Amino acid sequence: MQDKVVVVVGATGGIGAALTRKLVSTGARVVLAARDITRLQQLSTIGEPNTILTVPTDITDPAQVHTLMQKAIAQFGQLDALVNVAGAGVMKQFNKLEPADLDAMLDLNLKGSFYTTQAAANVMKDQRSGHICNVIGILGKHSMPMAAAYCASKFGAVGFSKCVAEELRRYNVKLTLFYFGGVNTPFWDEVSLKVDRAKMLSPETAADAVLYALMAEPQAVPMEINIQPDNHLFF
Repeated sequence: MQDKVVVVVGATGGIGAALTRKLVSTGARVVLAARDITRLQQLSTIGEPNTILTVPTDITDPAQVHTLMQKAIAQFGQLDALVNVAGAGVMKQFNKLEPADLDAMLDLNLKGSFYTTQAAANVMKDQRSGHICNVIGILGKHSMPMAAAYCASKFGAVGFSKCVAEELRRYNVKLTLFYFGGVNTPFWDEVSLKVDRAKMLSPETAADAVLYALMAEPQAVPMEINIQPDNHLFF
């Protein structure tokens, strides 16, 4: 990963922050994107100034996503990988979901992931190289009560990601999907479901899986990685 340029979207979250620390330790150059400017600035202090670029970004706005990629190229001259780990959850019975709940899930989890993937892919096609990592979560593969809007957004993200992967193969661009089970991150701070966070995966475990995919040998394509806690398995 020495001198590779990686854009981490959702960098200030649990997985994003853990991955950022690991990437910096490998010698990668990292572009950190999130909405919280203060937390971005705090995270940027873990590496040398010339190896980390912070770009406050709302990924639900395609213009801001375009600016993110342009700033990454302007600073480092290339884009080797995108890791999209941004996301949020609304967990309610399906008949209690408000239009605003569905809009929030689709805007961030589906459209935001689409915009970032599209913008990175446009750069990588021209380079004829690159790797896109979309962190979906296990509810993009399996359904669960109280998660209708969330699953709708995540199943949609899987669908477009697989289509994009087919289109990008001729340009030597890889795409990996990650289906993590519960990961103990601030995601759960805003979720009303009763969960045992002590039994969840750690952010470091998830970050290690992403780093494994990024460091795979050039001819290897890790298409899907599924890791879940042993107390809550989906098959």
